[in-house]
Amino acid sequence: MSAESVTAIHRGQVDLLDFVYWSGVECLNQNPGRSYDNALKQGYREDEGLCLESDADEQLLIYIPFTQVIKLHSVVVEGPEEDGPRTVKLFANKEHMGFSNVNDYPPSDSITLTPDNLKGKPVTLKYVKFQNVRSLTIFIEDNQSGADITKVQKIALYGTTVETTDMKGLKKIEDH
Repeated sequence: MSAESVTAIHRGQVDLLDFVYWSGVECLNQNPGRSYDNALKQGYREDEGLCLESDADEQLLIYIPFTQVIKLHSVVVEGPEEDGPRTVKLFANKEHMGFSNVNDYPPSDSITLTPDNLKGKPVTLKYVKFQNVRSLTIFIEDNQSGADITKVQKIALYGTTVETTDMKGLKKIEDH
């Protein structure tokens, strides 16, 4: 398998960066000097010298609202081999989550990142669970080495907007 196919994003999926409602993004337990901008925003997340870092302990809770309804297909979470995230839980359309209640809800999907994932290999999600997503909460539970600080170099979300669905195609099916 070529290196290209390992990191390839599924055809038709786009980087959902343009659909993030930036003024609504929140990140709990981030180091104020190394905030979520470093991992999420274009230009920052491509700079290996910048990263999002946890503050009081290894956990991070990131809330990302979207400007329109999206379908989330896969995620890329990059970080250093030792301090990069390991267990990541994703919640679709769960607002106002905090560390006190994050374990009260079953995640839409839970992923364990491998060293390949931390270098940029996308993780395909349970697509059926992410069909009408207005917001995404990312709970980074721990990191690869059990260190006190988790470092995230890049978070990229891939999918489609619901508006790009071919409604004519759907209509024909309903007619039968």
